[in-house]
Amino acid sequence: MGVVLVDAGGTNIGSVRYALQRLGVDAALTADAATIRAADKVILPGVGAAGPGMARLRELGLVDVLRSLEQPVLGVCLGMQLLCAHSEEGDTACLGVIDAPVRRFVEAPGLRVPQMGWNGLSVQRDHPLLAGLDDGEQAYFVHSYAVPVGDWTLATADYGGAFSAMVACGNFHGMQFHPERSAAVGARLLKNFLDL
Repeated sequence: MGVVLVDAGGTNIGSVRYALQRLGVDAALTADAATIRAADKVILPGVGAAGPGMARLRELGLVDVLRSLEQPVLGVCLGMQLLCAHSEEGDTACLGVIDAPVRRFVEAPGLRVPQMGWNGLSVQRDHPLLAGLDDGEQAYFVHSYAVPVGDWTLATADYGGAFSAMVACGNFHGMQFHPERSAAVGARLLKNFLDL
């Protein structure tokens, strides 16, 4: 079936789809459980808040479907956060496939929340998703909530302290930044996911 984008209402779906088309992949946009189960790769994009994001997945009957997937899955931005156990945003129970919390950035002098803009990536461990990524390469972030560093962390970024910029647990992967807006680095990382 190839690659599918879960139609969970994220406003970045169009730009993620276009980024995949530039890599030669025409990903189907779907909320159909059977189509998602049959796909070779599944991408869960998302922009917005955790509560409405999870509510949409429940409405569509996709919570258990996503939890049970065995093929490579990629959560992007909010999609990465929804893969985690719980978000402080709206005190929301998430999918729980990565046993990590999602916490709000603590505002501090000179540290605006949300983080909006380019930030360097620091590789924490080897993983095929990171192939060709050099320490310090930049990706584009827009977020107020972040996943702390833990066993799930592949790469970190720093914004008032280190947080998880990329995560992996089994077949589930996440990118907190927007690969579709991160130029050549984002394209390479998306290609790495397609090659998993």
